[in-house]
This record gives sequence, C-alpha cells and structure tokens, in this order.
Amino acid sequence: MDTTELEKAVSKDGEVPKGESHIVVELIQYEHDSVVSKSIMKRATGSINAMSFDNGEGMNEKISPFDTYAQVIDGHAVIVIDGKATQLETGQGIVIPAHKSSHIQPDGRFKLLLTVIKSGYEDQPI
Repeated sequence: MDTTELEKAVSKDGEVPKGESHIVVELIQYEHDSVVSKSIMKRATGSINAMSFDNGEGMNEKISPFDTYAQVIDGHAVIVIDGKATQLETGQGIVIPAHKSSHIQPDGRFKLLLTVIKSGYEDQPI
C-alpha cells in the first residue's frame, strides 16, 4: 500500500473507515526505535488497535481490568502472562485474562492486533 492509499485508509476520527476493505498488516508501519499504535475502532465497550514494534521494543508489565486478545500479524513476539512466556508466530493469538500481569518482550520487529473487551465487568471487583 503506498502513502496515498494509507492516508485514505484513515477517517477523520483516526479510525479505519467502516465498510471499506483493508489489509490489516499494512495499516501500520515500522518506525525506527519506536512502538507505533493505530486505532482501528474505539468504543465505550472496547477497542481494536494495530501496533508495530521495532527491534528491541516491547511493552512494560501491566495489569488490565479487561480481557485482551493479542494476535501477531507480522513477525513473532513473546507475551508473558503471570510469569509464563508464550512465543507467538504470525497468525497466532492469545487471550490475556483480566486482572493478570502481562508484558511483551522484545524479540525482533513485529506487528500485532490488540482487542480489548470492556463489557461484562461492571459487577466484577477490580
């Protein structure tokens, strides 16, 4: 996808336009020594974000009050949930349970989709 097509692939609110096809892995590019995030969809009940991680970049440990689905769409990544490391290759995904510590270890360049589901937790203790 060239730059002109990329610019057209984003709506005014920064999300991917509804009803138009796209190639997920091309929605986001790698940037030197950076982590890049692009919102595909964001609602009160959850969000979908495409992310790219350059060599040596990862995500710090955190605990989310919501379930998160992580799917590698380019390269490979190591996702650690409650101290257990799981190697994911392109096309593989994993559910990161709510209220569990997790982080992403650097393991070369990779891209992933993160889908956060917020509904259903209104009555759960945090």
